[in-house]
Amino acid sequence: MIIIPAIDIIEKKPVRLYQGDYSKKEEVGHSVLEIAQAFESQGAKWIHCVDLDGAKSGKKENAKLICQVSKQVSIPIEVGGGIRNMEDISFYLDNGISRIILGTAAIENENLLKEAIQKYKDKIAVGIDCKDGMVCVNGWLENSHIHYIDFARKMESLGVSTLIFTDISKDGTLQGPNLEMLKELKENVNCNIIASGGIKDLSHIQSLKELDLYGAITGKAMYTKSLDLKDALKLCKEG
Repeated sequence: MIIIPAIDIIEKKPVRLYQGDYSKKEEVGHSVLEIAQAFESQGAKWIHCVDLDGAKSGKKENAKLICQVSKQVSIPIEVGGGIRNMEDISFYLDNGISRIILGTAAIENENLLKEAIQKYKDKIAVGIDCKDGMVCVNGWLENSHIHYIDFARKMESLGVSTLIFTDISKDGTLQGPNLEMLKELKENVNCNIIASGGIKDLSHIQSLKELDLYGAITGKAMYTKSLDLKDALKLCKEG
């Protein structure tokens, strides 16, 4: 299982939210680049970036910054938030980003998703952000009334190879990932599954590893120092 440290961005600043609430943002550093370079120096093989301004507005609000950061680290970066058309997707991939995460666009524009997968294949991932089992869109501000398992099956049928699952009620809480929902997801699709939200410490990494997932995204735990990135990477290499 790979560990993917996360950098969420609002107004060019690295932040963390609590349960997706924009009013509860907390700055976690002075520079997105400095944090990315620190993750790289600690041995991370990927970085997860989210343009939270873009997720809410539907536009690439922090794209220039993210691409600049990508050019100054040697490890791949995946990006989500505000990516709504092929021009957005191509812009990022043409400027050094390695994987694009579609969320709202995957729900609201199936033709876009099909076109993106046909052209870019496994460089396209889909985020499944849900609350009470239902997929949410537009920066987690709206409920789509689509059950996450139904959505995951549909994504797999369209050729999506990687799914990033977040239980919004767990995000930023450090109360542990939703293992039951992740287990059900893994039993229903054959996609690579990346868990996101709720991770606090090595015990949570171990639990996710035992589910035999492809990866785990962690953010707040590292910023609060309840999880050491090097220790998490080491644990995932064992066995």
